[in-house]
Amino acid sequence: MRIDLNADVGESFGRWRLGDDEAILDVVTSANVACGFHAGDPLTLSRTVASAVERGVSIGAQVSYRDLAGFGRRFLDASADELSADVLYQIGGLDGICRRIGTRVGYVKPHGALYNAIVHHEAQASAVVAAVVAYDPGLAVVGLPGSVFLQLAEAAGLRVIREGFADRRYLPDGTLQPRREEGSVLTTAAEVSDQASRLTRGTVVAADGSQIPMSVDSICVHGDTEQAHELALAVREPLEAEGVEFRSFVP
Repeated sequence: MRIDLNADVGESFGRWRLGDDEAILDVVTSANVACGFHAGDPLTLSRTVASAVERGVSIGAQVSYRDLAGFGRRFLDASADELSADVLYQIGGLDGICRRIGTRVGYVKPHGALYNAIVHHEAQASAVVAAVVAYDPGLAVVGLPGSVFLQLAEAAGLRVIREGFADRRYLPDGTLQPRREEGSVLTTAAEVSDQASRLTRGTVVAADGSQIPMSVDSICVHGDTEQAHELALAVREPLEAEGVEFRSFVP
């Protein structure tokens, strides 16, 4: 089988450094590049895109609420017009950097609180979909399987990519366990490897021990964790040994 492995990168800001983008870009096949609203500055994004291009890694716009102080992990009750404009602005900004370097944004993935909100928040999900369609209806979008966001995106003619998280705990309804709850983030290579293996087989174990179906096209490892590179290898190496091919969903 084939599957994509993605990670959030470009989340440093000015002289503040977060994660080891160079190392993780050696492992993943798609890079969710921050667009400046939750993290990232133009020079950081330029360097990140260039590093991804050198490695043949696909570029996605990691769009967020306008929330630098909260790292995009706080819900904002933005109007549909405001949110759509913000998302459009972020895609265009990163795509401008990509064009200068000789590539293009290939997909859009919401970040943090926005990602979680549009699982059920129809107005905000519609706003994100509208922004993507307005910018380039050929872009793919990445989201949680069964989310309102992916349903609306598919109805609008967008290509949808169902995503599973190797390093996050799930609730029995298939949504992500809130980060504020203990055990919501998986931090050991053994846990992450096991969850990634289950995801490739179409299932995942929820926080209460129940097994839930989870069919995915891409697996994510968060780039802002201290051991992100180790965890990404813990996903890729065992699965490749089993014959799984890692390839980006972006041509």
